[in-house]
Amino acid sequence: MSNDTGDEPMPAAVAPGNEPPASPPSKTPMFTAMHAQRYQRQLLIKQLEGETKRKLLCFVSGHAGQVSRDDTAGFVDMLHNVASGEPLDLLLHTPGGDIDAAEKLITLLRTTVGEDGSLRVIVPDFAKSAGTLMALGANSIVMSDSSELGTIDPQIWLKDGKGNDICHSVLNYIDAYDELAAALRSNPNDPVARAMFDKFDPTTLRKFKAVRDRARTFAENQLKRRGANFSKIASELMDTRQFPSHGQMIGWEAAERIGLTIEYMQRTDPVWRRYWELYCHLRLAVSSSDDQKIFESSYVSLVFDS
Repeated sequence: MSNDTGDEPMPAAVAPGNEPPASPPSKTPMFTAMHAQRYQRQLLIKQLEGETKRKLLCFVSGHAGQVSRDDTAGFVDMLHNVASGEPLDLLLHTPGGDIDAAEKLITLLRTTVGEDGSLRVIVPDFAKSAGTLMALGANSIVMSDSSELGTIDPQIWLKDGKGNDICHSVLNYIDAYDELAAALRSNPNDPVARAMFDKFDPTTLRKFKAVRDRARTFAENQLKRRGANFSKIASELMDTRQFPSHGQMIGWEAAERIGLTIEYMQRTDPVWRRYWELYCHLRLAVSSSDDQKIFESSYVSLVFDS
């Protein structure tokens, strides 16, 4: 029998001792306690998604967590329940890594949102080198006073004559070669220039030029997609005279001046504070190992070693 308000019928009386078993909780108290930090992070992600009306994915690396092909599994998992064409944000923190892997990862995101879709990259701290290349594939880059991008100067490790591993800046190596070649054209008898020039290996030089051209093409292709001045922006990001250090900070003002589409948020902005809080939690989640990386959304939480 139901009442006038349309409520469901009253359940029939159940004899004591014959009550149906209560539904078990989805997580036990101990399991919940063990994963409390993850639940706290995912709650923050859900709150941000509610405010921005955009899906939020997070990719945060430890100090030595390089972008690599192994990251594909983490990105595919984060995209598992993201509908095609849905506006998407990527919170990104990385020191850089493999250019080819970076292209694959940003292509996964761009394919998901679609050609006319909206993809933003949020940089709470830094996205260097290959991370900057990934950010170039976004419609806009969200930055604040703590945010920085980097040059797109690939770094290659080679062994010296004694078997020691030496990190070379591709652009500085090529610049040095060009400067010495110019000096010898001007004065073929310059003994210092000749001695230094003879130390360059033609095979290494050819390899470095190919890597430089690969980075430039990647950057220009990402920028072309949204109608940016791709040639100017790529050239400035590869200008070793303007940015002589590979680790030099390119803050939001410099990025905007170069021609990138920047959404600046003041560090006191409530939404930015939540991004920063989430980032702090994510960094702590990989602090036990410099080469760890975390992939997290409101649905997925994975920690991988590089």
